[in-house]
Amino acid sequence: MNAPTAGAVPAPTLAARLARLLPTRLVAATARAVYPRFEPELARLADLCPAGCGTAVDVGGWYGPWTRRLSRRANEVVAVEPVPHLARLLAAGAPANVRIVQAAAADRPGTARLWFPADDSGDRGVSSLVRRDIHAHALHVSCVTLDQLGLRDVGFIKVDVDGSELAVLRGATGLLSRDRPALFVELESRIQPIAPVVTYLSLLRYDGWVLPGDTWVPLSSFPLEEHQKGAAHVVTQGLLGRVLPFRRHPRYVNSVLFLPDGRRPGGSAMGDDGAHALRQAPR
Repeated sequence: MNAPTAGAVPAPTLAARLARLLPTRLVAATARAVYPRFEPELARLADLCPAGCGTAVDVGGWYGPWTRRLSRRANEVVAVEPVPHLARLLAAGAPANVRIVQAAAADRPGTARLWFPADDSGDRGVSSLVRRDIHAHALHVSCVTLDQLGLRDVGFIKVDVDGSELAVLRGATGLLSRDRPALFVELESRIQPIAPVVTYLSLLRYDGWVLPGDTWVPLSSFPLEEHQKGAAHVVTQGLLGRVLPFRRHPRYVNSVLFLPDGRRPGGSAMGDDGAHALRQAPR
């Protein structure tokens, strides 16, 4: 998501300022269309979500770039989104096999405060249950665990929650042990330490993989925190700055594919969603 550099409270990016002037549905449709440039792993969805997937889960649905594409691969998609107007937006245009849960995924049911920057109500994609220096106001939201949703035959879970990843995974421990789904988790050391999530999943026999170029490499051989520090300036460019074709910048890796029991990422060819987004990582 379009998150700022830790230690500073940035002004809204150009994309965020323009979005205020346009209809929300147009902004959402545009974001979904260009998102594979911003998050190239989405263009490799066949590597992430297995063919014939029963249920896919999108934790942190936002405008739906993952939800929409997952609906083409899975029999059912469950999108968990706590921001009320975003949950309504997802539901309004959802395919028939998509179910929207308006709540925050956590490690226990109940209510919690969802934090936003002063000038934002959720559209910038940096809301979180974990308050940071960029956050100024909060909304009380319902919390659910993935284990309590009654999901069956889960093959894939994407988690983008800006800091509460470990709580989401703890709330899905039963599901992870039973169905052994692939996990795609956003991890950024500037927001929260990465090691607790990696350690927790390793105890469940999950290994991490990252995509710094056009080939998946084991997380164990990729210095993710060091890489993120070196490419941190990319984050401040926001969504628009990172998808414009004439803007060249280093690849910023902030998501990890976790696969269980020695599985490896699929070797499928690039799809039509965004092969242009994958460039060789700088050496």
